[in-house]
This record gives sequence, structure tokens and C-alpha cells, in this order.
Amino acid sequence: MTETSTRQPALYLPHGGGPCFFMPDPNGTWTGMETFLRGVADILPQRPRAILIMSGHWETEGFAFTGNPRPDLIFDYYGFPADTYSLQYPAPGDPDLAEQARGLLVAAGLPAHVDETRGLDHGVFVPLKVAFPAADIPVVEMSVDHSLDPALHLAAGRALAPLRDDNVLLLMTGMSFHNMRGYGDPRATEPSQQFDTWLTDAASKGPEDRAALLTGWADAPSGRFSHPREEHLLPLLTAAGASGAAGERIYNEIVMKTAISAFRFN
Repeated sequence: MTETSTRQPALYLPHGGGPCFFMPDPNGTWTGMETFLRGVADILPQRPRAILIMSGHWETEGFAFTGNPRPDLIFDYYGFPADTYSLQYPAPGDPDLAEQARGLLVAAGLPAHVDETRGLDHGVFVPLKVAFPAADIPVVEMSVDHSLDPALHLAAGRALAPLRDDNVLLLMTGMSFHNMRGYGDPRATEPSQQFDTWLTDAASKGPEDRAALLTGWADAPSGRFSHPREEHLLPLLTAAGASGAAGERIYNEIVMKTAISAFRFN
């Protein structure tokens, strides 16, 4: 990370599968993704003062932000080795940032509230433990709105964009392909690549064209196959909404026979 004082980007990153980076991986399934995540800090203009992170594993009526100053971890994965349920990520919360983010959304006419008790789910602490292992940057988690309305999530990104000028990293996590039946199935490779190609092209457009395309993501080639339910895709829309510049793909790999990508919006 350089010390140049410039605005932080908005990122959309894969969070992997459960606690995948913290358990044996003899086939190297997650090696490439882990290496990418370990390099995220190096692509930032400076060390962020805080991280605002959306996870597809938290849905609420209206958007919500964690206001807990010492958030616990929520081990919302099942059937993994016992030691993965004792992982630690003691990053502090930032109640002031949670309230600031809530205020930006409400000012834009969007429903939002602060949850003062919720902790951080694995869509947050697993990738952050890889990307920012010191756990010394305050973290606020943001939920997905249960309506799953793409236009609403784009609008949320636009409302939150000023935080980027306040040295807050907008880091949205999910999986660019998220069909549990497709993972590991070679028949899923081609349709996942079709959607990935479309998604990469859509992300690279200017903000108006990008918004129009992403709002209609379900009509994209293999769109609904890639996301039978879109909670893991919508964080990308919020990242895209926070930028007026063309986006770029910064990671791409075939993982479990499916195309997985990450994106940056400056």
C-alpha cells in the first residue's frame, strides 16, 4: 500500500467456500484465490481507515449495518473440521461509520438501519482474515436487502460512494458464479464462462450502460444458471454503483469447474 492520499476503490471479491483457506487443501483448489486475496492490500492506494463490507450471507428488510464496536464471529457454515469453528478475527467495529453509512442511504431515500448486536459472518471474516490478517482495521458489515432488487443495490452503491473519499474501502464479497449444483460439475464450465464473459464486459462499461446491463443480469447468457438466487451477485452491483468509472476484472480462475472473477471499480 502506498501512502498517496487518493480515494479508495470499490471492490467485489470472492469469499471462497466456507472456511476453505483455513483447512487442508491437498488438491490446491483454493490456492489461486488465496494468493489473490493475500495481494489485495497491495493494490490499494493507501491503508484504509475502515472497511465497509457487504456479504451475501446477511439479508434484512432494508439495508443494515453492524454497529457493534466489538463484533463476534458468526460461524454460519456447517460440516467443516472442528478447528474452523474456533477461528478468530478480532477486528474492531466502527459504530460511527455504521451511522454515517446509514445516514447516506436514508438521505438517498433508501431504507437502512444499524444493528448494534450482530457479528461478522463468514462472507466477511474468511476473506478478510486472508487479505488483512492483522485484523487492525475497523470493519462494518452491510447486509443485502431481502428484496434482491438489482436497481436498489446499485442505488445503495451510489449513495455510499462519498465514503471512498474518506479513506473507507468499499469491499463487497460474494461469488461471481454461485450455483451449488454446478460446482465440481464439468458441464457447468461452459455456461459459467459464458456468464463470466458477459459480466466482465458489463462491468467494463460506463456507469449508465453498466447499470442498465447489470439490472438485467438474469437475461444474460447463463445468468440464471450461474445464480439461481442472486444474493452472492448483488454485492457486485453495489460496488459498481459506487463508481462513475469503467470497472475492470482483477482476478479470474476456474475453481471447482466454474469461472470465478473479482472486479475493481475506481
